[in-house]
Amino acid sequence: MEAAVQQALQAISQAANLDQLKEARRLHTGELSAIVAANRAIKTLPGADRAQAGKNMGAAKQRVFAALDQRQAELEAAQLAAQLEQEQVDVTLPTARLTPGARHPLELMQERIADVFTAIGWTIAEGPELEAEWFNFDALNFGPDHPARQMQDTFYVDPPGCGLVLRTHTSPVQARALLTYGVPCYVAVPGKTFRTDELDATHTPVFHQVEGLAVDRGLTMAHLRGTLDHLAQAMFGPEAITRLRPSFFPFTEPSAEMDLRCFICQGEDPACRTCGGSGWIEWGGCGMVDPHVLIACGVDPTEYQGFAFGMGIERTLMFRSGVSDMHDMVEGDARFSLTYGVEV
Repeated sequence: MEAAVQQALQAISQAANLDQLKEARRLHTGELSAIVAANRAIKTLPGADRAQAGKNMGAAKQRVFAALDQRQAELEAAQLAAQLEQEQVDVTLPTARLTPGARHPLELMQERIADVFTAIGWTIAEGPELEAEWFNFDALNFGPDHPARQMQDTFYVDPPGCGLVLRTHTSPVQARALLTYGVPCYVAVPGKTFRTDELDATHTPVFHQVEGLAVDRGLTMAHLRGTLDHLAQAMFGPEAITRLRPSFFPFTEPSAEMDLRCFICQGEDPACRTCGGSGWIEWGGCGMVDPHVLIACGVDPTEYQGFAFGMGIERTLMFRSGVSDMHDMVEGDARFSLTYGVEV
């Protein structure tokens, strides 16, 4: 037994890696090893000798297993040290850094506006960009001869007469929301729209709007004004000042244009190029929902009233961040988005 133990200890100490140690364990403690064979042979000894033989066997096995555990710990430590040495990184070496990306500021602006309306309990709604002509025009009180229906303003889809257009505003979602949710209805609709405009510093054929619609009992222009003031202050700060100017839209009556006090001159510079010396810059349109629109969507205008508004998101970004050229928003130059990071 002592010879078997010495042979096992020698094999264990000579194991250069964990695989060799595993093989030594199999040869000297496995089913075919001398130690296991001797352990089985104890039962063949006379009864008086079995106890002492068992003690000797236990001591021998303990020495072998203790040596195995110690060697395994040594080899694992050596293996880990070698791995760390191999995988170490010299942080002082120059590296080729990848340019970080950034989300587009128009997308971030849409999410910020959606957060404003979600916070006051409104629903964020969506609609198709390829829209039925009825939703885009007829349901919104655009007559058959309205100029906005002409090919100069609207992208019509082939074949002619199919009744489909690329939506010219997000207002079609007004009708869809009323037909889907019924009344009372409070929805905000940020999204992409299309018009046949030439791309220049202030116009683009593909642009973004946020539409707002509220229909309930007892709503007035005062509720509209309060909502728009809240949105303006959320976008431009608590010092933002607004005004409403009478205007006309087919789907609202009365209608108004909403202006913001000029951010540059505060109305004090007659030569200001931003506001043209007027002290105000146009932001969007609004008004009380025309009864014809409510009737088209199955809502009784004698019982329910509503207001609606629409603001350009590109225009909001230009006011908020001082962007002077629409080309910067659409040309896909990553350097433009990087200035905003993940927030606008």
